[in-house]
Amino acid sequence: MSEIACPTDCPRLGPGTPTWAAPVGQVRKIAPTGGADEVDETRRNVLKLLAIAGVIGAAGGGLAGGALQYLQPPSVGLKSYPTTQLIDVSGVPLTVERMNREYSVNTSTVYTFNYPLVDEPNFLLNLAGNSQGITKVPYGIGDNEDGSGLIVAYSAICQHLGCVAPAIKYYPPGLCPGKTFTTAQGVLDFFIHCSCHGSTYNAADQAHIFTGPTVLPLPTVILKVIDGTIWATGMSPSSPPVKGHIDTLQGDTGVGSSSQLTNLGQGITSCTFPT
Repeated sequence: MSEIACPTDCPRLGPGTPTWAAPVGQVRKIAPTGGADEVDETRRNVLKLLAIAGVIGAAGGGLAGGALQYLQPPSVGLKSYPTTQLIDVSGVPLTVERMNREYSVNTSTVYTFNYPLVDEPNFLLNLAGNSQGITKVPYGIGDNEDGSGLIVAYSAICQHLGCVAPAIKYYPPGLCPGKTFTTAQGVLDFFIHCSCHGSTYNAADQAHIFTGPTVLPLPTVILKVIDGTIWATGMSPSSPPVKGHIDTLQGDTGVGSSSQLTNLGQGITSCTFPT
């Protein structure tokens, strides 16, 4: 995917932080003053190609088809979900033991890994130590053998307008004093929240929606333990496509056989939630 500047209604992330993704094949030129001077380069280039194709078609007939094939950007993506090993920030394979020793429900640093495509970041969270007694989160891993656990992964791209981590991030207990959500699992004081427009997600249950304006949950990554190490193997069947992608498998190149965690720091904190 190409990159454009952060939308004006989202907080700026500062130097060196991720830019905001635009749909594949879309190229836009924004005048310094904005407003009426904005030019849609994609439309201009399409019109140019149509004009060229028309001239070639009139002169050479069969050559027009060759020119028109360039109007549609080539499809980039994968045919199926890869089995991808997660690598810790230190460069070694990430193990369940290491996750339980170094990460917990109170970890406020934003850790992400890309999967299944290189432009699709995901949170990696360990909810161990939560005060609600939660031990089984769907599609999580840990000591359970039933496909549940406390080590979970969710898309780090907000499903509202596509704000990416660390503008959207995990909020550990106490980061927003007094802010809780009542669920079937109990009263939760930890969650995923987007500072752009206030969307909030349940980190303990497939990132279901606590507050809008989002109308879709965050996609859930299916994790698996192989010889004690952590692997990503797909997305849950109920997950919507990652925001900005028609299909989670389409829109960029695949990550391959491994994906390393990135430390994004503390991220942006906003304790202002929609009413």
